[in-house]
Amino acid sequence: MIDGVKIKQLKVVPDERGRLMEMLRADDDVFEKFGQVYMTTAYPGVVKAWHYHKKQTDNFVVVKGMMKIVLYDSREGSPTRGEVNEFFMGEHRQILLQIPPLVYHGFKCISETEAMVINTPTEPYNPKEPDEYRKDPHNNDIPYDWSRKDG
Repeated sequence: MIDGVKIKQLKVVPDERGRLMEMLRADDDVFEKFGQVYMTTAYPGVVKAWHYHKKQTDNFVVVKGMMKIVLYDSREGSPTRGEVNEFFMGEHRQILLQIPPLVYHGFKCISETEAMVINTPTEPYNPKEPDEYRKDPHNNDIPYDWSRKDG
């Protein structure tokens, strides 16, 4: 796994009223600090990629549908430089994925309906100075193909 990436297994507590799932707590081992909480979605087959942050750590949880979240480590001096990780997350695999600064990441909705990601980053978004650095999802130097792998 890419150096600095962490996973927290999430526990779903169902009863006759519905279900409850804690995602991130201030007393978790993976908790660093609070910036904001936001939700983003993707429609079936849509790829939203690639970007990284210089300051921000992301904490992704897919709460609806299924996503393929992909990370790429291009960090100079990293012991996992050049490594790619895929995580299949959502209704069938409830985890929190922590993505450290400087690691490229993106996602693709792999469910038949819209998928929803909740992110609790360590920094609030600053529209005047966004901590977001982007590459085209398909035309870049990242060794990853977003197409489905049949077989």
